[in-house]
Amino acid sequence: MPTALKAVSSATASWTDAEWRMRVDLAAAYRLVDRYGMSDFIWNHITARVPGEEGHFLINPFGLRYDEITASNLVKVKTDGTVIGGGETNYTGFVIHSAIHLARPDVACVLHTHTRAGCAVGCLEDGLLPFIQDGLSFHQKVAYHDYEGLGVDLGERERIARSLGDASCLFLRNHGLITVGRSVGEAFVLMVYFERACRVQVDILATGRPYRTVPKDIQLKAAAQYADYPPGEHEWPALVRLLDQKDPGYKA
Repeated sequence: MPTALKAVSSATASWTDAEWRMRVDLAAAYRLVDRYGMSDFIWNHITARVPGEEGHFLINPFGLRYDEITASNLVKVKTDGTVIGGGETNYTGFVIHSAIHLARPDVACVLHTHTRAGCAVGCLEDGLLPFIQDGLSFHQKVAYHDYEGLGVDLGERERIARSLGDASCLFLRNHGLITVGRSVGEAFVLMVYFERACRVQVDILATGRPYRTVPKDIQLKAAAQYADYPPGEHEWPALVRLLDQKDPGYKA
């Protein structure tokens, strides 16, 4: 069973301005996922499409913690599995993320986590329930993919893409969460709200008390209202300013 993709060619570190900006944003997302308590040792992945380079995306090098990720140590991979810049990277990350980058040209960033609440809700038959306002921001944009074992089967890529469809949030049942965005900031902020909705649901169900969900007509109303506030548009610059003050090493 493959565990890592290894470099077969050595690209020099000469990046376009657009790629460097994407690298900085992606490194920021890794650091922020860690600060928000959503990292998992050296596992999981966040990827970003390389601007202007069809079929190329950036991913974390295998073996580094999220707080060690920098703009320059990200690995560039082709959707056929060729590593064209950087060291080795985790094979399961390639399988899961290439599935989405191949199927969704509108997606710039794919973010995957194994959070406690996300895993819990993904194991519930009913999945995510409409409990809180934050969760209504992605109403009717949540999809589900049944567990097939470790993500090392290239044949699963088509099934992952089919499960996701045009949604922005995906439960990998019995596994974890995925969000996708037109920018790194959008994918990250979506994940924060997605995880929060899962956490609140677990808290509510744990009380054992009768609960109240949002009525369907109000779900639709709130979702339409949220269309005026694209996730990440306002939050991401503020989060980057926080990193610049507290953890500027991500830009290295």
